[in-house]
Amino acid sequence: MIKSSATIALVPQITYGPWIYWKDLESSMQKASKLGFDAMELFTPASDTIDEGRLKELLDQYQLELSAVGTGAGKVIHGMTLTDPDPVIRQKAISFVSDMISFGAKFGAPAIIGSMQGNVLEAKDRELTLSWLAEALEVLGKKAHDSGTFLIYEPLNRYETNLMNTMKAGVEFLEKLDTKSVKLLADLFHMNIEEADISESILASGPHIGHIHFADSNRKPIGLGHTEMSSVSEAIKSINYEGYISAEAFPEPSPDEAAAQTIQSFKKYFR
Repeated sequence: MIKSSATIALVPQITYGPWIYWKDLESSMQKASKLGFDAMELFTPASDTIDEGRLKELLDQYQLELSAVGTGAGKVIHGMTLTDPDPVIRQKAISFVSDMISFGAKFGAPAIIGSMQGNVLEAKDRELTLSWLAEALEVLGKKAHDSGTFLIYEPLNRYETNLMNTMKAGVEFLEKLDTKSVKLLADLFHMNIEEADISESILASGPHIGHIHFADSNRKPIGLGHTEMSSVSEAIKSINYEGYISAEAFPEPSPDEAAAQTIQSFKKYFR
């Protein structure tokens, strides 16, 4: 069954971005549960930011699951990426993501690699940079597998990375890896920029999709932009997707209104 998920940012250094809820974990979970969300996706400063026992209590109390954990704080706070030319920084980035994998796996949740994938720097060779990314994903994919979960790699739009921008590019890259524990994140906002046809891209990438970010063309909640969701939702259902539809969208007009708009849209297209 396809499940709904709200996002929450708990990183003090970030004051605005594509997350529905902010700062207060329990009140956010309470609100999400009341609206009927199935799960929460967490964006935290590190793997040890939240006491695991307390998180389990809250998830149980509000009858929520943990859909995924973000790793972007490794770049936002520490400036680390998996493709930094400095091998010491690359290793630190791998360790940071590895710790996030361990944290999420305790709740059955995969970790997401988005901004931490980095970029091909101006003076560096593209193939060399991609080899660094491949090496990192091999290590982290094995870590995820050994932890009883999988890893999520997210193609981002051209304004955020010059590595992989389309689902097709992501599929081709993953198929060259030895690990089979890395899946793709289909982010509807990024796909609106990069894909000629979002629905066709989802159909073509179906077996590789492990997570979906639910945001409209302007990165506001679905229904506040111009994404044609009917065909997209039909494509998602036709690939027999059974993961989470997670609202990585701007909290506009307000967090509460964004959450309400998201769950309304989710029910319209997936229930």
